[in-house]
Amino acid sequence: MSGRPVDAALPTAVRVWLGPGAVLAALVVAAVGIRYADRDRPGAVDSWLRPSEPGARSPWRHAALAADFLGEPVGAAALVLAAVTGCLLLRRPRAAVLVVAGAGLAVATTRLLKHVVGRTIHGGNLSYPSGHTAFLTALALSVALLVAGRFGLGGAVATLLVLGAALIAGAAMGWAQVALGAHYPTDALGGWCTALAVTPAAGWLIDRTADARRPGR
Repeated sequence: MSGRPVDAALPTAVRVWLGPGAVLAALVVAAVGIRYADRDRPGAVDSWLRPSEPGARSPWRHAALAADFLGEPVGAAALVLAAVTGCLLLRRPRAAVLVVAGAGLAVATTRLLKHVVGRTIHGGNLSYPSGHTAFLTALALSVALLVAGRFGLGGAVATLLVLGAALIAGAAMGWAQVALGAHYPTDALGGWCTALAVTPAAGWLIDRTADARRPGR
């Protein structure tokens, strides 16, 4: 049998856009990381976007804390479990693997980059890129890719759905991290771009590995 299976982790409709997008995102992560390497203060962009006194006030603080919880171990595990369960119920095993691999790879990459870049906030806490932002963005990307493949959406519609989901998730978590004073705005940008870079790569590897094991290949 030829052609990409309907349960592909990375649907054909979005591959043409997400591939170059992943490369561009990786370049942004590298450029911003080089720009702020070993720094312990906000840059010009951060000062413009960041509140003069970090720390959201009620009721926004409650919203920020709720979003932040989704990136903490318990909240993140609950989200991943729910997403994987949904994928398996829909009989999309590749999507289930992408949920775990995409989010895990995004978080692992941010942890590695934090030590490489060495940017700090609040007296020595490594900050670039934001792992919380990378996690939620990667998870949203994985779920959006599942939806796009499940409903057989066309290239433009599927791409808008996937990028829109990533933008909303990244913006929400990035806002929460900045509002709580945990990260600089450019840290959130780095986390968002990290997810955009590694999640499509994870999907491509999952499909390539699974296709190689298909009968007749």
